[in-house]
Amino acid sequence: MLDRIQSFYGFTRMPFGRDLATGMLHRHTDHAQATARIAYGIDTRGITVITGEVGVGKTVAARAALDRVDRARHHLIYIPDPTVGARGVYHHIVTALGGKPSFHTAALIPQARNALAAEASERGRTPILLIDEAHILQHSGLDAIRLLTNHELDTGAPFATVLLGQPDLAGKIRYGILAAFDQRITVRHHMTGMTADETVGYIHHHLTLAGRSDPLFGDDAITLIHANSRGKPRAVNNLCLAALLAARANDRPIVDETSARTAITETSDHATL
Repeated sequence: MLDRIQSFYGFTRMPFGRDLATGMLHRHTDHAQATARIAYGIDTRGITVITGEVGVGKTVAARAALDRVDRARHHLIYIPDPTVGARGVYHHIVTALGGKPSFHTAALIPQARNALAAEASERGRTPILLIDEAHILQHSGLDAIRLLTNHELDTGAPFATVLLGQPDLAGKIRYGILAAFDQRITVRHHMTGMTADETVGYIHHHLTLAGRSDPLFGDDAITLIHANSRGKPRAVNNLCLAALLAARANDRPIVDETSARTAITETSDHATL
C-alpha cells in the first residue's frame, strides 16, 4: 500500500517518517528552544531537564543538540530505560566507560563518579549522561544523579546530564527531599508543540522532502490535523499518513477535509483499543 501511495502522489520517498537525518528536521520554535537549551547544558556540563507530553519531540531535540557536539571530545552515555533504578544507572555508566562494575553498591557509586571524572581529565572527553523517559525514575534514581554531580567541593561536574521526561518529572523534582537536586539544575524547558502556522510549515516541509512542493493537503485538512494533534509532531505524522491512506483509497489527488476526518476517526478508535 505504501508503494501505491508513493506512486500515486509522485513521492520520491514516503513523507512523515521518523528516519530523517538531523539536518532534514523541521526547525519550529519549540524544537529550536529545546535544542538550544540542551546544547547549552552540554557546553556548561550542567543538568538539563526537558519535559513534555508523549510525541512532542524531546528525543528529536536531543538528537539535534548532540549532532552539534564534537563526538571526538564527548562520550554519550544513553540510558533509554531508567527502570533499572539507581544501581542500574551506576552500573550502566561504569560499563559504558569501559569498567567492570563493582558488585557492592557502596563501592559502585564512587566507581561511577571516578569513571566519569577520568573520562574528562585523562581522555579529554566530556561524558554526556542522557536519560530518556526520566519521569520513570524514582526519587532514589534522581538522587543517584545528584550524588554523581557532587564533585570537588561543588566546583562543578566533569560531565553533562540531560533528562528527558513527561510533565510529571518536573513535579517529582520539586519534592522537598529532592531540593538539593532541584537547585543543581542548570537549564529546564517544557515543550508544548507547534503552533497552527508551524504545523502548516511542518507538513509542507515533509512533503517537500518527499518531492511535492505544491499544496497536497487542503487548508481544512491541516486545520483539523493541527487541532487533533495539538501540534505534537508525532501525532501530526500519524494523522498525515492516515489521511494519505484515506485519500488514496478514494483516489483523491488532494488530501481534503473528509480524508482528515477519516484519519482522525481511525487513529482515535485505534487509541482506545
